[in-house]
Amino acid sequence: MATIYEVSALAGVSLSSVSRVLNDHQHVSEKTKKKVMDAMQELGFRPNSVARSLASNRSNCIGILVSELHGPFYGAMLSEIETELRKAGKHSIVTAGHSNEQSEKEGIEFLIDRNCDALIMLVDALPNEYFVKLKKNKTPFTVLNRHIPEIEDNCFYLDNELGGYLATKHFIEHGHKHIAYISGPLSKQDATDRFHGHQRALKEANIPLNDALVVEGDYLIQSGRDGMASLLDTGINFTAVACANDEMAAGAMKTVRDRGFTMPDDYSIIGFDNVFFTEYLYPQLSTINFPIKDMAKMSTQWILKHVYKQKNIDVENFFKPELITRESISHI
Repeated sequence: MATIYEVSALAGVSLSSVSRVLNDHQHVSEKTKKKVMDAMQELGFRPNSVARSLASNRSNCIGILVSELHGPFYGAMLSEIETELRKAGKHSIVTAGHSNEQSEKEGIEFLIDRNCDALIMLVDALPNEYFVKLKKNKTPFTVLNRHIPEIEDNCFYLDNELGGYLATKHFIEHGHKHIAYISGPLSKQDATDRFHGHQRALKEANIPLNDALVVEGDYLIQSGRDGMASLLDTGINFTAVACANDEMAAGAMKTVRDRGFTMPDDYSIIGFDNVFFTEYLYPQLSTINFPIKDMAKMSTQWILKHVYKQKNIDVENFFKPELITRESISHI
Protein backbone atom coordinates (compact mmCIF):
# COMPACT_ATOMS: atom_id res chain seq x y z
CA MET A 1 0.00 0.00 0.00
CA ALA A 2 1.35 3.40 -0.99
CA THR A 3 2.32 5.88 1.73
CA ILE A 4 2.17 9.67 2.04
CA TYR A 5 5.96 9.70 1.66
CA GLU A 6 5.72 8.05 -1.76
CA VAL A 7 3.03 10.52 -2.81
CA SER A 8 5.30 13.38 -1.69
CA ALA A 9 8.27 12.01 -3.63
CA LEU A 10 6.31 11.32 -6.84
CA ALA A 11 4.56 14.69 -6.79
CA GLY A 12 7.79 16.51 -6.01
CA VAL A 13 6.26 18.45 -3.13
CA SER A 14 6.75 18.49 0.63
CA LEU A 15 4.91 16.29 3.12
CA SER A 16 3.18 19.39 4.52
CA SER A 17 1.87 20.23 1.04
CA VAL A 18 0.43 16.72 0.66
CA SER A 19 -1.18 17.05 4.10
CA ARG A 20 -2.76 20.38 3.15
CA VAL A 21 -4.23 18.85 0.01
CA LEU A 22 -5.61 15.87 1.93
CA ASN A 23 -7.29 18.20 4.42
CA ASP A 24 -8.63 20.53 1.72
CA HIS A 25 -6.66 23.48 3.10
CA GLN A 26 -7.54 26.75 1.41
CA HIS A 27 -3.93 27.89 1.02
CA VAL A 28 -2.92 25.35 -1.65
CA SER A 29 -2.31 26.30 -5.25
CA GLU A 30 -4.21 24.48 -7.99
CA LYS A 31 -0.88 23.42 -9.50
CA THR A 32 0.26 21.74 -6.27
CA LYS A 33 -3.15 20.18 -5.75
CA LYS A 34 -3.07 18.66 -9.24
CA LYS A 35 0.42 17.21 -8.71
CA VAL A 36 -0.66 15.56 -5.45
CA MET A 37 -3.95 14.24 -6.84
CA ASP A 38 -2.20 12.81 -9.93
CA ALA A 39 0.41 11.12 -7.74
CA MET A 40 -2.27 9.67 -5.48
CA GLN A 41 -4.13 8.26 -8.47
CA GLU A 42 -1.00 6.75 -10.01
CA LEU A 43 0.03 5.10 -6.76
CA GLY A 44 -3.49 4.04 -5.81
CA PHE A 45 -3.08 5.96 -2.54
CA ARG A 46 -6.10 6.03 -0.25
CA PRO A 47 -5.78 8.52 2.64
CA ASN A 48 -6.34 7.15 6.11
CA SER A 49 -9.43 8.91 7.44
CA VAL A 50 -8.40 8.47 11.07
CA ALA A 51 -4.98 9.97 10.45
CA ARG A 52 -6.53 12.78 8.44
CA SER A 53 -8.98 13.58 11.23
CA LEU A 54 -6.16 13.69 13.77
CA ALA A 55 -4.26 16.11 11.57
CA SER A 56 -7.24 18.41 10.98
CA ASN A 57 -8.99 17.87 14.34
CA ARG A 58 -12.10 17.06 12.28
CA SER A 59 -13.77 13.71 11.63
CA ASN A 60 -16.08 15.12 8.93
CA CYS A 61 -18.85 13.07 10.55
CA ILE A 62 -22.06 14.42 12.03
CA GLY A 63 -23.92 12.44 14.69
CA ILE A 64 -27.70 12.20 14.32
CA LEU A 65 -29.94 11.15 17.19
CA VAL A 66 -33.65 10.58 16.55
CA SER A 67 -36.51 9.16 18.60
CA GLU A 68 -37.13 6.30 16.16
CA LEU A 69 -35.71 4.99 12.89
CA HIS A 70 -38.98 3.77 11.40
CA GLY A 71 -41.73 5.74 9.71
CA PRO A 72 -41.95 8.27 6.86
CA PHE A 73 -41.44 11.32 9.11
CA TYR A 74 -37.99 10.31 10.32
CA GLY A 75 -37.10 8.90 6.92
CA ALA A 76 -37.70 12.27 5.26
CA MET A 77 -35.65 14.01 7.93
CA LEU A 78 -32.67 11.64 7.71
CA SER A 79 -32.68 11.64 3.93
CA GLU A 80 -32.53 15.43 3.77
CA ILE A 81 -29.71 15.67 6.30
CA GLU A 82 -27.67 12.99 4.53
CA THR A 83 -28.17 14.72 1.16
CA GLU A 84 -26.96 18.06 2.50
CA LEU A 85 -23.97 16.52 4.25
CA ARG A 86 -22.90 14.56 1.17
CA LYS A 87 -22.98 17.76 -0.89
CA ALA A 88 -20.48 19.19 1.57
CA GLY A 89 -18.31 16.06 1.61
CA LYS A 90 -19.43 15.03 5.10
CA HIS A 91 -20.96 11.83 6.45
CA SER A 92 -23.36 10.87 9.22
CA ILE A 93 -23.61 8.38 12.09
CA VAL A 94 -27.20 7.66 13.14
CA THR A 95 -28.63 6.22 16.36
CA ALA A 96 -32.03 6.21 18.09
CA GLY A 97 -33.14 7.12 21.61
CA HIS A 98 -36.57 5.42 21.51
CA SER A 99 -38.17 8.24 23.54
CA ASN A 100 -36.34 7.05 26.65
CA GLU A 101 -34.30 9.55 28.66
CA GLN A 102 -31.47 7.16 29.51
CA SER A 103 -31.28 5.84 25.95
CA GLU A 104 -31.13 9.38 24.60
CA LYS A 105 -28.27 10.25 26.98
CA GLU A 106 -26.43 7.11 25.93
CA GLY A 107 -26.98 7.99 22.28
CA ILE A 108 -25.48 11.45 22.74
CA GLU A 109 -22.49 10.05 24.64
CA PHE A 110 -21.98 7.41 21.94
CA LEU A 111 -21.89 10.04 19.19
CA ILE A 112 -19.56 12.35 21.12
CA ASP A 113 -17.23 9.42 21.87
CA ARG A 114 -17.10 8.68 18.15
CA ASN A 115 -15.52 12.12 17.68
CA CYS A 116 -18.46 13.53 15.70
CA ASP A 117 -17.83 17.15 14.77
CA ALA A 118 -21.42 18.11 15.68
CA LEU A 119 -24.79 16.59 16.55
CA ILE A 120 -28.28 16.95 15.06
CA MET A 121 -31.03 15.75 17.40
CA LEU A 122 -34.78 15.19 17.34
CA VAL A 123 -35.63 13.64 20.69
CA ASP A 124 -38.36 14.13 23.27
CA ALA A 125 -37.50 12.49 26.60
CA LEU A 126 -34.57 14.62 27.74
CA PRO A 127 -35.54 17.87 29.51
CA ASN A 128 -34.63 21.29 28.17
CA GLU A 129 -32.17 21.77 31.03
CA TYR A 130 -30.05 18.92 29.72
CA PHE A 131 -29.48 20.71 26.42
CA VAL A 132 -28.73 24.01 28.13
CA LYS A 133 -25.92 22.22 30.02
CA LEU A 134 -24.82 20.37 26.88
CA LYS A 135 -24.26 23.73 25.20
CA LYS A 136 -21.22 24.14 27.47
CA ASN A 137 -19.71 20.99 25.93
CA LYS A 138 -17.22 21.47 23.09
CA THR A 139 -19.41 19.52 20.62
CA PRO A 140 -21.80 21.87 18.75
CA PHE A 141 -25.37 20.67 18.17
CA THR A 142 -28.80 21.52 16.83
CA VAL A 143 -32.18 20.43 18.21
CA LEU A 144 -35.22 19.91 15.98
CA ASN A 145 -38.91 20.31 16.87
CA ARG A 146 -38.13 21.97 20.19
CA HIS A 147 -37.84 25.59 21.30
CA ILE A 148 -35.49 26.16 24.23
CA PRO A 149 -35.27 29.92 24.91
CA GLU A 150 -31.83 29.75 26.59
CA ILE A 151 -30.27 28.20 23.46
CA GLU A 152 -32.68 29.50 20.84
CA ASP A 153 -30.08 29.75 18.09
CA ASN A 154 -29.50 25.97 18.28
CA CYS A 155 -33.22 25.16 17.94
CA PHE A 156 -35.27 24.54 14.81
CA TYR A 157 -38.92 24.39 15.64
CA LEU A 158 -42.52 24.47 14.42
CA ASP A 159 -45.52 26.32 15.86
CA ASN A 160 -47.27 23.08 16.79
CA GLU A 161 -50.02 24.88 18.69
CA LEU A 162 -50.95 26.81 15.56
CA GLY A 163 -51.03 23.53 13.60
CA GLY A 164 -53.51 21.97 16.01
CA TYR A 165 -55.59 25.13 15.87
CA LEU A 166 -55.68 25.21 12.06
CA ALA A 167 -56.83 21.59 11.86
CA THR A 168 -59.80 21.97 14.20
CA LYS A 169 -60.70 25.41 12.89
CA HIS A 170 -60.96 23.88 9.41
CA PHE A 171 -63.53 21.40 10.71
CA ILE A 172 -65.50 24.20 12.34
CA GLU A 173 -65.46 26.23 9.13
CA HIS A 174 -67.04 23.20 7.43
CA GLY A 175 -69.89 23.19 9.94
CA HIS A 176 -68.63 20.50 12.33
CA LYS A 177 -69.44 21.01 16.01
CA HIS A 178 -68.94 17.49 17.40
CA ILE A 179 -65.21 16.98 16.98
CA ALA A 180 -63.16 14.15 18.48
CA TYR A 181 -59.41 14.20 18.98
CA ILE A 182 -56.70 11.53 18.90
CA SER A 183 -53.60 13.04 20.50
CA GLY A 184 -50.00 11.99 20.49
CA PRO A 185 -48.35 11.03 23.80
CA LEU A 186 -49.16 13.99 26.03
CA SER A 187 -45.82 13.58 27.77
CA LYS A 188 -44.31 15.05 24.58
CA GLN A 189 -44.32 18.81 24.13
CA ASP A 190 -45.33 18.76 20.46
CA ALA A 191 -48.36 16.56 21.23
CA THR A 192 -49.40 18.83 24.10
CA ASP A 193 -49.03 21.94 21.94
CA ARG A 194 -51.15 20.44 19.16
CA PHE A 195 -53.86 19.51 21.64
CA HIS A 196 -53.81 23.03 23.06
CA GLY A 197 -54.37 24.33 19.54
CA HIS A 198 -57.38 22.03 19.22
CA GLN A 199 -58.74 23.40 22.49
CA ARG A 200 -58.20 27.00 21.39
CA ALA A 201 -60.16 26.50 18.18
CA LEU A 202 -63.08 24.95 20.11
CA LYS A 203 -63.08 27.73 22.69
CA GLU A 204 -62.99 30.40 20.01
CA ALA A 205 -66.11 28.86 18.44
CA ASN A 206 -67.85 28.44 21.82
CA ILE A 207 -67.81 24.66 21.45
CA PRO A 208 -67.27 22.86 24.78
CA LEU A 209 -64.53 20.23 24.93
CA ASN A 210 -65.98 16.77 25.55
CA ASP A 211 -63.31 14.81 27.44
CA ALA A 212 -64.95 11.54 26.35
CA LEU A 213 -64.08 12.43 22.75
CA VAL A 214 -60.36 12.77 23.47
CA VAL A 215 -58.10 9.70 23.36
CA GLU A 216 -54.34 9.52 23.66
CA GLY A 217 -52.27 7.64 21.09
CA ASP A 218 -48.56 7.13 20.52
CA TYR A 219 -48.12 8.50 16.97
CA LEU A 220 -48.21 4.97 15.50
CA ILE A 221 -50.83 3.56 13.13
CA GLN A 222 -52.21 0.97 15.55
CA SER A 223 -52.98 3.61 18.17
CA GLY A 224 -54.98 5.46 15.53
CA ARG A 225 -56.99 2.29 14.85
CA ASP A 226 -57.51 1.66 18.55
CA GLY A 227 -58.29 5.29 19.28
CA MET A 228 -60.95 5.48 16.62
CA ALA A 229 -62.47 2.23 17.87
CA SER A 230 -62.64 3.66 21.40
CA LEU A 231 -64.34 6.80 20.13
CA LEU A 232 -66.94 4.82 18.18
CA ASP A 233 -67.56 2.56 21.17
CA THR A 234 -68.54 5.55 23.36
CA GLY A 235 -71.81 5.84 21.43
CA ILE A 236 -71.40 9.62 21.54
CA ASN A 237 -72.26 11.45 18.35
CA PHE A 238 -69.37 13.06 16.52
CA THR A 239 -68.74 13.86 12.86
CA ALA A 240 -65.04 14.70 12.70
CA VAL A 241 -61.74 13.48 14.13
CA ALA A 242 -58.55 15.50 14.33
CA CYS A 243 -55.47 13.29 14.62
CA ALA A 244 -52.13 14.54 15.94
CA ASN A 245 -50.21 12.89 13.10
CA ASP A 246 -50.81 11.21 9.75
CA GLU A 247 -49.95 7.69 10.86
CA MET A 248 -52.70 7.74 13.48
CA ALA A 249 -55.07 9.31 10.94
CA ALA A 250 -54.38 6.41 8.58
CA GLY A 251 -55.16 3.96 11.39
CA ALA A 252 -58.38 5.81 12.23
CA MET A 253 -59.44 5.65 8.58
CA LYS A 254 -58.91 1.87 8.59
CA THR A 255 -61.20 1.48 11.61
CA VAL A 256 -63.90 3.67 10.02
CA ARG A 257 -63.82 1.48 6.94
CA ASP A 258 -63.76 -1.76 8.96
CA ARG A 259 -66.87 -0.64 10.86
CA GLY A 260 -68.75 -0.14 7.59
CA PHE A 261 -68.71 3.65 7.56
CA THR A 262 -67.58 5.92 4.75
CA MET A 263 -65.39 9.01 4.60
CA PRO A 264 -66.02 11.84 4.53
CA ASP A 265 -69.80 11.30 4.49
CA ASP A 266 -69.97 9.59 7.89
CA TYR A 267 -66.74 10.83 9.41
CA SER A 268 -64.31 13.57 8.40
CA ILE A 269 -60.65 13.09 9.35
CA ILE A 270 -57.59 15.33 9.33
CA GLY A 271 -53.98 14.44 10.09
CA PHE A 272 -50.75 16.29 10.90
CA ASP A 273 -47.30 16.15 9.21
CA ASN A 274 -48.19 15.79 5.49
CA VAL A 275 -46.03 12.71 5.00
CA PHE A 276 -45.78 11.29 1.49
CA PHE A 277 -48.53 8.65 1.76
CA THR A 278 -51.33 11.11 2.59
CA GLU A 279 -51.98 11.70 -1.10
CA TYR A 280 -52.35 7.95 -1.69
CA LEU A 281 -54.95 7.23 0.99
CA TYR A 282 -58.61 6.98 0.02
CA PRO A 283 -59.97 9.54 0.36
CA GLN A 284 -56.85 11.66 0.12
CA LEU A 285 -56.09 12.92 3.61
CA SER A 286 -56.35 16.58 4.55
CA THR A 287 -53.51 17.40 6.92
CA ILE A 288 -51.22 20.02 8.42
CA ASN A 289 -47.88 20.39 6.70
CA PHE A 290 -44.86 19.94 8.96
CA PRO A 291 -41.88 21.10 6.83
CA ILE A 292 -39.52 18.55 8.34
CA LYS A 293 -37.31 18.45 5.25
CA ASP A 294 -36.83 22.22 5.34
CA MET A 295 -36.16 22.07 9.07
CA ALA A 296 -33.63 19.25 8.61
CA LYS A 297 -31.91 21.17 5.82
CA MET A 298 -31.68 24.34 7.90
CA SER A 299 -30.25 22.48 10.90
CA THR A 300 -27.61 20.94 8.64
CA GLN A 301 -26.82 24.32 7.11
CA TRP A 302 -26.33 25.66 10.64
CA ILE A 303 -23.68 22.96 11.21
CA LEU A 304 -21.93 23.75 7.92
CA LYS A 305 -21.93 27.45 8.78
CA HIS A 306 -20.85 27.33 12.42
CA VAL A 307 -18.65 24.21 12.46
CA TYR A 308 -17.13 24.08 8.98
CA LYS A 309 -17.23 27.86 8.41
CA GLN A 310 -18.95 27.69 5.05
CA LYS A 311 -19.88 31.09 3.71
CA ASN A 312 -23.08 32.63 2.35
CA ILE A 313 -25.46 30.52 4.41
CA ASP A 314 -28.65 32.06 5.80
CA VAL A 315 -30.36 30.01 8.50
CA GLU A 316 -34.04 30.10 9.48
CA ASN A 317 -34.96 28.62 12.86
CA PHE A 318 -38.74 29.09 13.10
CA PHE A 319 -41.30 27.38 10.86
CA LYS A 320 -45.07 27.78 10.50
CA PRO A 321 -47.50 24.94 9.73
CA GLU A 322 -49.76 25.06 6.69
CA LEU A 323 -53.21 23.59 6.13
CA ILE A 324 -53.32 21.10 3.24
CA THR A 325 -56.89 20.53 2.04
CA ARG A 326 -57.76 17.34 0.23
CA GLU A 327 -60.81 15.02 0.18
CA SER A 328 -61.24 13.68 3.72
CA ILE A 329 -63.43 16.48 5.09
CA SER A 330 -67.08 17.12 4.24
CA HIS A 331 -69.36 20.12 4.72
CA ILE A 332 -72.28 19.77 7.13
